[in-house]
Amino acid sequence: MAIIVLAGCVQTKNGVPTGEGWVYNFLVAPMGQLITFFAKDQGFGYGTGIILTTLIVRAIIFPLGLYQAWKASYQAVRREHLKPVLDPIQERLKNAKDQQEQLLIQQEMMAVQKENGVSMFGGMGCLPLLIQMPFFTAIFYAARYTPGVTEATFLGMDLGKPSLILTAVVGILYFIQSYISMQAVDPMQREQMKTMMYVSPLMIVVMSFTSPAGVTLYWLVGGIIQIIQQLIVNYLVRPYHKRIVAEEFEKNPPKARPATTSTYKKDVTPASMNQAIMPNNIKKSNKKRNAGKQRSR
Repeated sequence: MAIIVLAGCVQTKNGVPTGEGWVYNFLVAPMGQLITFFAKDQGFGYGTGIILTTLIVRAIIFPLGLYQAWKASYQAVRREHLKPVLDPIQERLKNAKDQQEQLLIQQEMMAVQKENGVSMFGGMGCLPLLIQMPFFTAIFYAARYTPGVTEATFLGMDLGKPSLILTAVVGILYFIQSYISMQAVDPMQREQMKTMMYVSPLMIVVMSFTSPAGVTLYWLVGGIIQIIQQLIVNYLVRPYHKRIVAEEFEKNPPKARPATTSTYKKDVTPASMNQAIMPNNIKKSNKKRNAGKQRSR
């Protein structure tokens, strides 16, 4: 999936960049030149060139990733403080009798979240990710198609062929990153998302197993950066947000709304009882009509 997304940002033919398009001209080509600069002009070799270039690119977009994580952490902490209000609503949603009742409860939940400053989308937004994506795309293609990379070696590994050692290291790194990120999730949600802790590293392992070691080297550096970012969120950002949100909710306690579903009651009266509970004026009018019919006969 990641490769498909990446491929959509660069014009390719048979999987190879055509050299056209703004992403290639403004990002892929300069990054390829930077790799070559470190590899040939500075004599570091292509493996070190990929590592240094990836570090520079990651350093440029690191603030965006951290900002996105900051917003997500703040919203997650607010949602945790709102659990006493949201949990009863969610319980009623699970026990809803029909679709109309579910819709009313969902509207009630959305209103409670809005009134208490909680975003349904986690407060992250798509803009930071959209800005980062061309950079991820560029370094991916630069690590794979820069001239000289496929013929080079790094620590005895052929950068033009898959490396089992690098694949194993990358799998371990992304598992650690997934595990650390799960620690910042609510225990109940953590149990529900447990599968993702294994799926993400497995996908990286599969892609690394079928990709040249030069690309896997790029993923390795990216995995280390993600672990550092997640540690910052877990041990610096999240504790700060817990303190700030606790103060905010102490000044303005969570607002609960009256249950909107209390006014919605589905008519489940059997048809046979309708006549028994019919108002007297309707019954009298029915008797008069019946009496008229009998006289006409």
